Amino acid sequence: MLIGIDASRATGDRLTGTERYSRELIAALIRIAPQHHYHLYVRDQLPLPEGEGEGRGEGRDEGQVETVHVSAPRLWTHLGLARELAANPPDALFVPSHVLPAAFIQPGMGKGIRAVATIHDLGYRHFPQAHPAMQRSYLDLGTRFTAARADAVLADSCATLRDLVAFYGVPPHKVRVAYPGHIPLVEVSEGQIEAALTKFGLRPQQPYALHVGTLQPRKNLRRLIHAWAKADRSNDAQLVLAGGQGWGGEDLHAEIEALGMQASVKLLGYVSDEEKSALMHSARAFVFPSLYEGFGFPVLEAQSAGVPVACSNTSSLPEVAGDAALLFDPQDVNAMTDALNRVMRDQPLRVDLSVKGRRNVARFTWGACARIALAAIEMDSTSKVESM
Repeated sequence: MLIGIDASRATGDRLTGTERYSRELIAALIRIAPQHHYHLYVRDQLPLPEGEGEGRGEGRDEGQVETVHVSAPRLWTHLGLARELAANPPDALFVPSHVLPAAFIQPGMGKGIRAVATIHDLGYRHFPQAHPAMQRSYLDLGTRFTAARADAVLADSCATLRDLVAFYGVPPHKVRVAYPGHIPLVEVSEGQIEAALTKFGLRPQQPYALHVGTLQPRKNLRRLIHAWAKADRSNDAQLVLAGGQGWGGEDLHAEIEALGMQASVKLLGYVSDEEKSALMHSARAFVFPSLYEGFGFPVLEAQSAGVPVACSNTSSLPEVAGDAALLFDPQDVNAMTDALNRVMRDQPLRVDLSVKGRRNVARFTWGACARIALAAIEMDSTSKVESM
């Protein structure tokens, strides 16, 4: 069977959650199903890296995987990828991130290709004000189209499945929940940890609460800063926000200055994987106040490092965090403040969350995710091709 995969989100240097998902799941699919052949469609000439998760590089035969470079100056998915699929149709197409090519807009136009796509989240429907208008419109149209035309849809969580049913009327039997695996933190030495702390103006043993994620309204960082302003900051505790600037034009520096919090809140900007790992391993707690998440990789990253987690009690986060996090209402600053005080000051609680967190991470593997995806891709593909 020839499986085509949109791998355009799996290359690059600065990978966010969706890109890491694509990279890891593609690698796992190839690893668990070496009986198939794969065309990996990419938009640039960068080499496609192997995944970073469990068992990478195993099970691959020479000639099993072909990287297909697809060029298109604009509308890469709907023009470039569609053109390649029409010229050399695979038996099935897997899109790890939301949008099928427009060639699937009419039944039968996919030339018998079985289409499977992952829809990660519908946060834009819950918090439309946290997304630019153009992005919101594109997400709505793309998700509606993909959910209608895909033969099967993968969802990162039961929360996303419920949203697909509620907002777009997708039949529940068409959606398969495939929890992503966790992505191990880069291993770092004591010297690297010390160097990272020094770079960011943090002292060894200095307590701090850490947040990692792109700075954008959906991450709810304004409320977090206000909650930190009300929290107990004894022992010179710091709030450390690591992540590159996203859309929205939020001036968190101005927010921090208005509250007089320059001495206890640090904005680090984008950090490398090594620096993120160093910060995780030294944090007293990890806090994740996001308004909405389809999954929430940073929660598992923190738990894998044994760091106690406090996170929102909404969307997929209770599913992901399990019983290994202190949950709070992300729109209630006082509730967030109480959670911060507990997770920073209560040593027995931190030990309990740390132990439960490491155990919780083991629930999420890329192999399990890939097996669900593969079952969706393989189903009825032969009969559809033979009926062309």
